[in-house]
Amino acid sequence: MVMVMVGVDCTFTESGTVQVRQVMMDGRWQAVEQGRQWMDGNGRHILIMLPNNQVRELLLRPDTLSWEMHPDAPKTAVV
Repeated sequence: MVMVMVGVDCTFTESGTVQVRQVMMDGRWQAVEQGRQWMDGNGRHILIMLPNNQVRELLLRPDTLSWEMHPDAPKTAVV
């Protein structure tokens, strides 16, 4: 799975969930809507919807605290 590094503007709640407000793409911040999130061995996954209604998956890597975004919509995406 090819992922690209992105900047993410978000907050972390007291319960440990993440609320993503915007992502940096092509040098510009874009507001996003957020869907479900889950954890697995790779890190925290978050589904987002871009302004053009395209669904993408973000991944927060726990070892580097870096954000990655899959360039294609997840096959079973429900935002």
